[in-house]
Amino acid sequence: MKAVRMTGWQSPPEIVDLPVPEPGPGQVLVRIAGAGVCHSDLHVLDWPPGSLPYRLPFTLGHENSGWVAALGPGTEDARLSEGDAVLVYGPWGCGVCSSCARGAENYCRRAAEIPAAGGGLGLDGGMAAYMLVPSPRLLVPIGGLEPRTAAPLTDAALTPYHAIKRSLHRLVPGTTAVVIGAGGLGQAAVQLLKALSPAQVIAVDIAAGKLKLAEQAGADHGVPAGEEAAGRIRELSGGLGAALVVDCVGADSTMATAAAAAAVESDIAVIGLAGGSLGIRFGTVPFEASVFIPYWGTRPELAEVAALARAGLLDLHVETFPLTQALDVYDRLRHGHINGRAVLLPEP
Repeated sequence: MKAVRMTGWQSPPEIVDLPVPEPGPGQVLVRIAGAGVCHSDLHVLDWPPGSLPYRLPFTLGHENSGWVAALGPGTEDARLSEGDAVLVYGPWGCGVCSSCARGAENYCRRAAEIPAAGGGLGLDGGMAAYMLVPSPRLLVPIGGLEPRTAAPLTDAALTPYHAIKRSLHRLVPGTTAVVIGAGGLGQAAVQLLKALSPAQVIAVDIAAGKLKLAEQAGADHGVPAGEEAAGRIRELSGGLGAALVVDCVGADSTMATAAAAAAVESDIAVIGLAGGSLGIRFGTVPFEASVFIPYWGTRPELAEVAALARAGLLDLHVETFPLTQALDVYDRLRHGHINGRAVLLPEP
C-alpha cells in the first residue's frame, strides 16, 4: 500500500510502498476512508531534531476515519464487527491512568513515558490504505456519517469543541464569542458556537475568502485581521468585548488581538500552534480573564462531536484529494490555499 511517511526532521514527507499490517493481540486494523491534513503536521515536519520524542520514520495522518477491516485476538468483546464505520480517536495514552480511565487520553498522566502522541504523531497514522489501532477503545462509531469526509471531526472539530465546552457558562444571551483564524479549526469553532450557545459569533482572518466561508458557516460578522480588529470587535459587542476568544492561530499578533478584544471575566483559549506568546501582567488582559491552552479533546467528547454532526449541526467544509497528491496538498496548506479541511483518500 502507498503511505505518506515522515522520514526526517525539517524535510518534506515521502510517499513510499509498505506492506498491509496485520492486527496483533488487542489491535484493530482499520481500512482508511479518509485522512485529514492538519496544519500541526507542518509544525512537526518543520521542528528540529529533539523537539519531540518521536522515532522516525512513521506514517503521517492523525485525523482518521474508516471501516473495521480485521480484529486481532483478544478483541472479541469489543462490540465491533468487520465493516463497522468508525472514527479513530487521535491521542493515544496509556489507557489505565486516572485521566485515560475517564476518556481523557489527551491528558494521560504517563504521557512522558510514551514516545509518541498517537497514530500519525510518532506512530503510524492513517495516510495509507490501512492503519493499525492499538485498542478498540480508541474507535468511535460513526453512525450514518459519510466516512470519507468524517475524518476532520477527530481533531478540527474535537479540539475547538473541547475548548468551547469548557467555557459555555460564559456564553449567556447577549454575549459575544470570537474565533481568530477561519481555517479548518476556525470554521468548526464557528459552527459549534452557533450550535451550543446563544452568543453572537465574530470570525477574524486575514483572508477575505475564509471570512466569507466563516459567515456561510454561521458567523454573525467577519472582521479582517490587523490592528483594527480588536476595536471592531468591541464595537460589535456594544463595548463589552468577547466573553470567549478562541485563537486558532496562536501567533504573537493573534494573541495580542485576543487579549485586546476580551471582556472582563472572559476566557481566551489558544489552540493554534504558531508559537506566539502573551505576557501576563497588570493591564495586559482584562480583570479575571483566564488564558488557557487546551489540547485536543476526550473520547466521550468525540462521541458528542459525532452526534452533533449526525444531527446536522456540524458540517465541515472538506476538500478531498487522492493520497498520491499529499505532497502538493501539504504545500497548498503551507501557503494558505486550503479552505476548510483537506482530506486524503487512499487508492481503492
